[in-house]
Amino acid sequence: MASAGQMHPSGPAEGAGLGESLSIHGSTEKLSTSAVNRILMEFLVYFGRAVFVFYPVYLTGYLGLSISWVLLCMVMITWWKKNRQWKDARIGTAIDFVDNETHVINKELHNTLQMASWVNFPDVEKVDWVNKVLVQAWPFFGMFMEKLLKENIQPVVRLSNPALKMFTFTKVHFGHIPVKITGMKVYTHEVDQKEVILDMNISYEGDVDIDAEVKPPITAGIKGLKLKGMIRVILEPLIGQVPLVGGVTFFFIRRPTLEINWTGMTNLLDSPAFSSLSEDTIMDIIASLMVLPNRMCFPLIDQVKVDQMRFPLPRGVVRVHLIEARDLVAKDTYMMGMVKGKSDPYAIVRVGNRHFKSKTIKENLNPKWNEVHEFVIHEAPGQELEVELYDEDTDKDDFLGRYHLDFGEVKREKEMDQWFPLKDIQKGEVHLKLQWFSLKTDPSLLSESTDGFACAMLAVYLDNASNLPKNHSEITENQKHQKHAKEVRLTRKTPNPNSFVEFSIDNEVQKSKVAYASKDPVWEEGFTFFVHNVKTQQLTVQVKEHEKKTQLGILRLPLSRLLNTSNMTLDQRFQLERSGANSQIKLKATLRVLAVEKPPPKVTLNHPPQAKPQTSQGSNGYVTTPALSSNNIPHTQASSPIRAGDSQNGSNEDHLAHRRGSFLASETLRSSPATANMRRYDSHSLLSENSIASSRFDLSEGAPYPAAIRNHQGSFGEIHLTVRYTSLRNKLIVLVDACRNLFRCSDNGTDSYVRLYLLPDQTWRHRKKTHVKKRTINPVFNDNFEFDVSLQEAQTRKLDVAVKNNRMFHTRERKDIGMVLIDLSQMDLTKGTTDWYELTLPGLKKYS
Repeated sequence: MASAGQMHPSGPAEGAGLGESLSIHGSTEKLSTSAVNRILMEFLVYFGRAVFVFYPVYLTGYLGLSISWVLLCMVMITWWKKNRQWKDARIGTAIDFVDNETHVINKELHNTLQMASWVNFPDVEKVDWVNKVLVQAWPFFGMFMEKLLKENIQPVVRLSNPALKMFTFTKVHFGHIPVKITGMKVYTHEVDQKEVILDMNISYEGDVDIDAEVKPPITAGIKGLKLKGMIRVILEPLIGQVPLVGGVTFFFIRRPTLEINWTGMTNLLDSPAFSSLSEDTIMDIIASLMVLPNRMCFPLIDQVKVDQMRFPLPRGVVRVHLIEARDLVAKDTYMMGMVKGKSDPYAIVRVGNRHFKSKTIKENLNPKWNEVHEFVIHEAPGQELEVELYDEDTDKDDFLGRYHLDFGEVKREKEMDQWFPLKDIQKGEVHLKLQWFSLKTDPSLLSESTDGFACAMLAVYLDNASNLPKNHSEITENQKHQKHAKEVRLTRKTPNPNSFVEFSIDNEVQKSKVAYASKDPVWEEGFTFFVHNVKTQQLTVQVKEHEKKTQLGILRLPLSRLLNTSNMTLDQRFQLERSGANSQIKLKATLRVLAVEKPPPKVTLNHPPQAKPQTSQGSNGYVTTPALSSNNIPHTQASSPIRAGDSQNGSNEDHLAHRRGSFLASETLRSSPATANMRRYDSHSLLSENSIASSRFDLSEGAPYPAAIRNHQGSFGEIHLTVRYTSLRNKLIVLVDACRNLFRCSDNGTDSYVRLYLLPDQTWRHRKKTHVKKRTINPVFNDNFEFDVSLQEAQTRKLDVAVKNNRMFHTRERKDIGMVLIDLSQMDLTKGTTDWYELTLPGLKKYS
């Protein structure tokens, strides 16, 4: 399902790491004398404390006093220490709360109050009506689960192990507390028109009461459990007849969290050593049923194929280049923590149940891995790339940060190559390059990679088998044409086999689940493989017995055979070799070519050639443009005077355009056909007539842009904003989340911050400003701002947002990197809007 390749780091990097290591050892030798003195002082202090503690005991015995005095003193000292620790903890908590008030409040609200996801994310809806339906239907769900456990699960448990032949569910009661949906997000625009996708955040803290008898007198049970996760429901295909939906599919995108309260003999599993083992085992069972790529499907019409619902083709393949990291936190220390060292970082790259661990770079805070991993993506948006960094130690590895990225963004951008800030740590960034590969059926696109990467993907759906031999001896007997038939008839009856299927392509091996006691087993599972050479590689399918691992049949399928089939797919029954005469296996093999797609073109503004308007020069020396009609020009700006003398100088023209706003630019934008393809709230389409607010210029109004910005040909970056109105508090909330691909003001990046005004309020008292993020072109602010306005008033306002450079090129030059003017009247503020907005600079031409 995934493959990995590595690119070796360069020699100079290793040499630099060696030099750093030598410098650390040198610094350790210089501090050795002071370190020894400090250790001696610590020993003397420890010795003095020991004498101070044990001398009263000796004195008590010397004077012949009762031992009760010693015990009383020990109790008093213990009470004093506990009381001191309690006071220190209270003071420390209060100080930490004052220093990190926002972080502490957010953490407590998330962990303690368990706020629903619709509170934090405007695109997630509150669905109380669904929870009311679940309350009403919960008793019937309990009846369904009782029938499922006793009729389906109980026989499977009995067959799984000879020691569980007497396993019986004696009580099944799912209580009175139903599953609660804390938020629901609906995808309609990002998906196919014939499907609807729902993401539901579920939380279950139920009073389940299940008892089972393993083997008299051994009993087991569960009394209460907690389950939390996000489940995706897909309604497809949409049809033009009742019931309007052809089938329902649901699954967990990521493994949910599970906590179980055991009863009976299984209460031993509450101990830390066994609890994780048992709950992990149950989670593995859940994952095998309904965690990607596994799904639970319910067709509603006969025309829907179950195999297509249960195992649809993946959305694509992502190639992840783990390049390097920088500015990591130093976790290693020397000399009892007195000397600060570095770290031995390694990375774990994870997608779903697949993960890879990188090599460890010793003594380096700026490691370079240069590793490549490939992952099959089944749902985008939905599935996430998880990157976690650790410092390797002999006992327990220290955490260095993590980053999560939704593959929906990679699918949209096609290729991403940038630094990502690490979360849950003080500092650090990781450099990743991600490439999205589409799945094609054109064999002409097939080209083998010289770097050892995959060129195609094979998807295999294992359906069932028929007429399998009971064991390997039955195969031998069939090959000998039933020789010694009399002796065979006298032997005891052989039970049906417990079988599984093992798939392999070269060294990559994947196994199916076990089908118990059946000559006609049904598996209904899907598998994916990366293919490096279609012409030489082949798929080997082996049916094996579970206990003895003996072979019950084999199939070899050359992958080149798929190139000549319709849609590069084989869906049929195959005769098994080295098996029974009529032993067959039914599977579907689909080959897809990996094709790189070019990134989508950036939305740029191409100014069409404009006819030169008729001009007339007034007595005051200004040029007026009567060609612009009054319909396009507000009465406050019916004329745009420009000095005739200054119009001959390009730089002065730019300078005046900055001072007088972006009126001419906005007129050109409205007349440009390119704006029709922009999103509704794009910054260009919102540059209205009164977008020349002086608030944009602050103290640098009238100052010129730096030459680097004036000569820049391309995008100035994008900003991610969330705007919504909370009716309970009567406030307009603006969340400044992050920026990406900002204009680089120096070799080290940009020291950027964001300034906000809610127009027409432009005074310093109404000015909102984020903190400064230094040396990065992809800053993450995550700052929340509130404006005290009513909903009716907010719908008449405009939000003026500017990204500025904190370190100016020159004291007389402007600090603006880009601007956005958002018309709040075009938004549904009660639902809120979250989007990326392109940054522009009024008065500057933007080149494609």
